[in-house]
Amino acid sequence: MTFDPPLIEGVLLRRYKRFLADVQLPDGSIITAHTPNTGSMLGCCDPGSRVWLRDTGSATRKYPHTWELVETLNGVPVGINTSIVNTLVIEAIGQRFAGDLSAYRTIRQEVRYGQENSRIDLLLTDGPGGRDCYVEIKNVTARDDAGFAMFPDAVSVRGTKHLRELAAMVAVGHRAVIFFCVQRGDVHTVRPADEIDPAYGRALREALASGVEALACAATVGPQGVVLDRPLPVVCP
Repeated sequence: MTFDPPLIEGVLLRRYKRFLADVQLPDGSIITAHTPNTGSMLGCCDPGSRVWLRDTGSATRKYPHTWELVETLNGVPVGINTSIVNTLVIEAIGQRFAGDLSAYRTIRQEVRYGQENSRIDLLLTDGPGGRDCYVEIKNVTARDDAGFAMFPDAVSVRGTKHLRELAAMVAVGHRAVIFFCVQRGDVHTVRPADEIDPAYGRALREALASGVEALACAATVGPQGVVLDRPLPVVCP
């Protein structure tokens, strides 16, 4: 995914009310940007960090700038926008970085399914064995000191629900995948963040035991764009 027009660089002053961030621009002016991330953004919202914003050009949005990237205090660029993950994974599928998901000929987005009023991020059809494949995507930005990417970075009741829904699809004969979209490049493996949300960790292990598959891919991230280009293993130690 290429950013066009180019992103605007600034310095993060604060993130607040979950969806807002105050950013100082190079000319000294301060603007408020929309923060498209519902998590805690652990390690990715420290005041003083370099950030990059996208100007949507919208005349109707109260906050026309969207926060896209942050450079952590360790100098690592991270993509924080959860709303672009479908696009990133679809591109990875097309480039064959997403396992055998490229074998499916049809991709639909945000399809209603399940018994708990859910929407699946991607529904893949016309593939191997005639089984539909339900793909739930999770944006991953957190990292531990050992180089593991971690999900979630805050308690995620919704994420646990999605795992139940995926397991239910497997039970009726479909294929189901939890896909961890890691918008940073300094990690080697993905694991559940049991220390943050033990219920999610248990649900992930139960889902995998029931036949749900886990895939992950790390990204090359920079102000020019974000590209998922490196498959990662998923482990549940």
